[in-house]
Amino acid sequence: MEDITTPIGIGLIGYGGMGGYHVEQLMEHGVSCVQVIGIYDIKPERADLARSRGVFAYDSREAMLCDPRVELVVIVTPNDTHKEIMLDAIAHGKHVVCEKPVTMTLPDYEDMIAAADAAGLVFTVHQNRRWDPDFLIIKQILERNTLGPVFQIESRVHGSRGIPGDWRNREAQGGGMLLDWGIHLLDQMLQLMSDRRLLRIYAQLTNVTNEEVDDGFRALCQFEGGYSFLAEVLTSNFIELPRWYVLGENGSAVIRDWDQNGEIVMVSDWENRDAVPVQAGVGLTKTMAPRNEDTIRRYPLPEPPALCCWKEYYGSVARAIRGLGAPAVSYDEQRRLLKLIAAVFESGRKNQVVAFDDVI
Repeated sequence: MEDITTPIGIGLIGYGGMGGYHVEQLMEHGVSCVQVIGIYDIKPERADLARSRGVFAYDSREAMLCDPRVELVVIVTPNDTHKEIMLDAIAHGKHVVCEKPVTMTLPDYEDMIAAADAAGLVFTVHQNRRWDPDFLIIKQILERNTLGPVFQIESRVHGSRGIPGDWRNREAQGGGMLLDWGIHLLDQMLQLMSDRRLLRIYAQLTNVTNEEVDDGFRALCQFEGGYSFLAEVLTSNFIELPRWYVLGENGSAVIRDWDQNGEIVMVSDWENRDAVPVQAGVGLTKTMAPRNEDTIRRYPLPEPPALCCWKEYYGSVARAIRGLGAPAVSYDEQRRLLKLIAAVFESGRKNQVVAFDDVI
């Protein structure tokens, strides 16, 4: 970034799939405000892999945390280890970015915040899917009021391979799809509905392929003003439903996949209410007869803004470290998200609607 003259030195703890991807993306996108100094992983073979790719690997976590070149530690490890590593990094005077979920409980998160604040250090969470193109398209549609007043949004991620066979299928390590993918979809939901109070939640947790943790979930969230938002992650679907489906008074929008294939369909003639009955199964229906093409218009989806997640996110972190602004992801946003995750778990386990006290 133009206002960061000296790059922030980064050390990454954890060089698994996501850690490796993190390093690769930071280097590939030329994020000038930060510089990867090195990584540390408890598995020697992962350190060897990093070295084979030209990335420096520390022999111990302590060696990284004592390196004065490392100003910022990025934690990319299983969910149950985040708090302990974060507190250690803070104790060594390092700023911290933590992968999501930042931790599994709100009280643990408050402990982490207190430690960072007491040390005067920056601590934030990497909610990278706030820069997904499909999400940014939906955000534009809502901000421009394209569909008129929106009353329902559906956000889905479907797969057919079950839950991964690593730590993600173990409860003690923070496994399960709610904490894996749900943390993304529910954060996106709260970003889209940030100006509306969340009232209640009804959730279902699925255990098709795994009994220890959820391998999917559905969460129907009711907001003030009659708005509803369905977030769904399922891992036993061999026919996927659309990534996004949005209903407004004047039209609908759909994004079918990660490649942003979709369209917007808008009413163009409210006065033409004539509907010709159509055959529906063994009966007729006029109510559900499709609209005549001369009463609707079809439009392409808007182009997402040309934003680079890595530059935008790490730019905000670098500016915060240099005292020039705040991180893109705030404490209160994460408090609300962790509170929501707990409510989804409660609703799913009790099989009942849960009221949400939307006060942070």
